[in-house]
This record gives sequence, structure tokens and C-alpha cells, in this order.
Amino acid sequence: MTFDINIILFYGITFGILLMTIVYTFVRYLYSKEVFYISYCFMQIFSLIFIIAHSKLYEISYFYKELFLILASISALIFAISYNDGKFIPKISNYKELFINTFLLNIVILTSFYHYILFEYLPYTIIYAVLFISIVFNLKQGFKPTMIYVLGWSVFCIILFIFDFKNFYINKGYFDLVLLVFTFEAVLFTVSVAYKYNDLKKQNKEFEKMVLQQSKFVKSGEMIANITHQFRQPLNNISYILINLKKRFESQKLDKLFFDKKINQANEQLYFLSKTIDDFKEFYTQEKEKEDFLVKDAIENAFTILSADIKKHNISLSVEFEVYEEIKVYGVKNELSQVILSLVSNAIDILKNKEFPKIYIKVLASSADVIIEIFDNGGGIKPKNIKKIFEPYFSTKEEGTGIGLYLSQIIIEESFNGKLQVQNIEDGAKFSIFIEKTI
Repeated sequence: MTFDINIILFYGITFGILLMTIVYTFVRYLYSKEVFYISYCFMQIFSLIFIIAHSKLYEISYFYKELFLILASISALIFAISYNDGKFIPKISNYKELFINTFLLNIVILTSFYHYILFEYLPYTIIYAVLFISIVFNLKQGFKPTMIYVLGWSVFCIILFIFDFKNFYINKGYFDLVLLVFTFEAVLFTVSVAYKYNDLKKQNKEFEKMVLQQSKFVKSGEMIANITHQFRQPLNNISYILINLKKRFESQKLDKLFFDKKINQANEQLYFLSKTIDDFKEFYTQEKEKEDFLVKDAIENAFTILSADIKKHNISLSVEFEVYEEIKVYGVKNELSQVILSLVSNAIDILKNKEFPKIYIKVLASSADVIIEIFDNGGGIKPKNIKKIFEPYFSTKEEGTGIGLYLSQIIIEESFNGKLQVQNIEDGAKFSIFIEKTI
């Protein structure tokens, strides 16, 4: 059997486009793990085999051709359902909505039927019909990536219908129309999925913000205990100051010098209480504009919240600046405090049952970066776990959420354009934060 070189070339172009979409969607799936990517990938694989059988360039039996058509249709259905942005069954509360939705459903059925008559390829008709339903029943939700896919097919079909394109195309003896369908669908999907990817990325960022905020409250009981501890000593001191003033007054030995001294002491305690409230308030603030801030302040804010735990477990904590203490970075201060708190909190959990527990923080700088290193003597991280600790929901603790280190890495990389690294040292672990210096 001989074939025209143009037909072979046209089939070759179609095969190439399908192969590119297969590779593209498979790579996207590896990064995102979204079902619609892998289902679309399988649909295109089965479609490619179908079109090879359809081309008759190779001897493939009719049975296998129909089998792969069925598999492509099933994959198309899975893709359409997973790609959908809304609900398939609308809520109907009155006759007006019933009439409108019935009318829209008829439009979907008619256009989908014409779509199949025009192109005679079931998998794409299934996708078109399912996504069309999801659009017409969720119009109030506004623009969605699905709309690009549906509108593209609809406009394409309308144009072909108006100009009676199919009859004209067949009468002219042009290449098989189904080849144009594969080409057009691949282009449509690429454009649509780009919007879908951006939409997923936006949703993921919003989810990360929500999880970040929620993670601050995961140990709310411990936080309340820290606040209580922070307040108890200053309040006791103020109580003693008042008792001393009362005794001096009752014994008529209260002079101005003693009075002023005790007032100053009380004001110092009140200032400490006020600063503690500000530190906790700032830490729990959800959003704040980026600005230049002192690294030292971010570290101290984290210590304010963790000080009760540090004292409770007799942990030796020290901070050393190998660079001038007024060094600054650009970003949101409470986000860096959140990262330091998460890293130090993990170290505290490891050191609870250790003898002579120590946490050491060193702040230094390279020519470009501020580097914050956090050391502990907790014995280090198991080699099999060290590559996984930044993965979401991975935790070595019985009651761990596995989001602390994951979120810490997200904050440093995306909010500060920096890096968060970990390595085992002689008697423990070292976490290193790299953030670009403020000029």
C-alpha cells in the first residue's frame, strides 16, 4: 500500500503534537500529582494509538482500534471530571431556575451531538460535554480555566457549522478531519491548562498562607503557658514593689529617693509586660508589608515566645553575632520569627530528655547573604530522614503535623528569596538560613 507524502507528513505532524502533549502532561503530573494531568496523558496515549490504527500506516486490527477508543473515552471522562471547576448538578429552588437549567442542558446536548457528528471522535466529545455542563451550571462563579476549553471548542464548531465546513472539506478531498481535531484540541488544552496551572498555584499559595497561620496556633496551649510564665515574674516584682512602698509609708520612712527608685523599677516591669504583648501580637499578625528589619529583633521575638520552654527544660541557649548586630534583611519580620521559632522548637522537642541540652545560634554574613545558623546537640537526624524533613506532612514525631519545616522552607525561599539547609554535625544538627543582605 502506497501513501501520498503529504498525508504521511500530516500524520507525522499530528503524531508529533500528541507526543509533545503526552510528555508535557506527564512532566506536569510528576510535579503536581494532579489527576487531570495523568488522565489526560493516558487519553492522549490511547488517542495516539487510535490515530495510528486509523491512519492505516501500520497493520492494527479493528478490535484494538476500538479498544483504544474505549480506553481513550474512559480516560477522557476521568480527565473532564477531575478538571471540572464546579458542580455537575445545579441547585434548583424555583421554576425559573428549572426552566433556565433545562434550556442550558438542551444546548449542551445539541452542541455536543453536533460536535460528535462533526469530528466523529468520542473522547473529545465527552470532554466537551462534561466541561460544558460544568460551565453552564456554574456561571455565577465567574471566569474559570474550563471556560477557555469550552468556548474554544464552541466557537470552532459554530464557525465550521456556519460555513458548512465539513462538506466542503470532504468534497475537496483534504486530509482526514480528525487530524485537525487532534491538533486543535492539543493547542486548546495547552492554553487552558496554563490558566489552570496559574489558578492551582494561586490556590496553593492561599492554602499555604492559611496553613502558616494555623500552624502558629497548633501549640496554643504551650503558647498560653509561655505568656503566663512571662507575665508571672514581672507581676510578682510589681507586687513586691508595692509591698515595700506600703511598708515604708506605714513606718513613715518613705522618702522621695526611695519612692522614685521603686517607681522606676515598676515602670521597667510594665515596659517588659508591654513589650511581651507587642511581641506576641506581632507574631500572630497574619499579613504585614515587607520592610527592612533587624535580624536580632526577629530572633528575640521568637525567644520571647519560647523562653518558658527553654527554662522549663534547662536548655542552655546562646546567640553569637560574628557580624555587627544591627544587620538587616528585607521581608516580613514575623515570618522570619516563625521560621526561627519552628527550628528552635524542634530542637527543644529533641533535647527534652537529653543531658546538658544546648542550642546555639550564630549570625554571620558572606559578601551577599546574612546567614543564621542554628545548632543543637540532640544527636542529629537519621540519614534516611534528612532528605525528607522538608517534605509536607513528613514527621518523625508521634504527634507531629509535618508542616513546620515545610512551611519554613517555603517562607525562606518564596518570601525572602533565600535558602534553608540542614546537615548533621558532630553531636547534633545544624540548620542554616541564607537571606540576601539589605544594602
